[in-house]
Amino acid sequence: MVENNIPRATAKRLPLYYRYLNFLNNSGKTKISSTELSEAVKVDSVTIRRDFSYFGALGKRGYGYDVASLLDFFKKTLNQDRLTNVALIGVGNLGHALLNYNFKQTNNIRISAAFDVKPEMIGTIQTGVPVYSMDEMAEQLKNQQIEIVILTVPIDEAQEVTDELVAAGIKGIMNFTPIRISVPSNVRIQNVDLAKELQTLIYFLDNYTGEQNQE
Repeated sequence: MVENNIPRATAKRLPLYYRYLNFLNNSGKTKISSTELSEAVKVDSVTIRRDFSYFGALGKRGYGYDVASLLDFFKKTLNQDRLTNVALIGVGNLGHALLNYNFKQTNNIRISAAFDVKPEMIGTIQTGVPVYSMDEMAEQLKNQQIEIVILTVPIDEAQEVTDELVAAGIKGIMNFTPIRISVPSNVRIQNVDLAKELQTLIYFLDNYTGEQNQE
């Protein structure tokens, strides 16, 4: 788990580093410099060294970073050494896409349950994931010890469903709805607004065409 004194910007880059280190390890590479890592993940080497410095001496001057050791460190830091089950709330078009994806690039995150109100969906298995009634949500989340959910319900239902999730003990919500839902301070929200991201991309293409950047 990332410590609270690690800057949020650094914490957001850790999965990026982990993903590329996984690729390097699988390809047989044993060591890498911050410059090489910088070129691969499009983060400047000074930022990478500063990010890594928050966790102590992860590399050696003149040698760089040992890929296997660094991968093992980030695996533990990001809790990727254990399986995390999450639930999907709302099996519409986006929900189906997420079920089909189901984090196949990682063996450490899995959608293990889905919930919906449509009678034709309830009781079915969608891409290997059972779909339950919303009436069963609180009980199933507790029984399956799920603390993280993906929210893809209609806008007008988002806050009400969120309140039910909070009451059921959920600690983290990835919110794919375009509204900003309200939660108590002990619940973490990650908002994913695809339309906003696309609008931002269009804006940068229109106004910063002379620059190359990757977010």
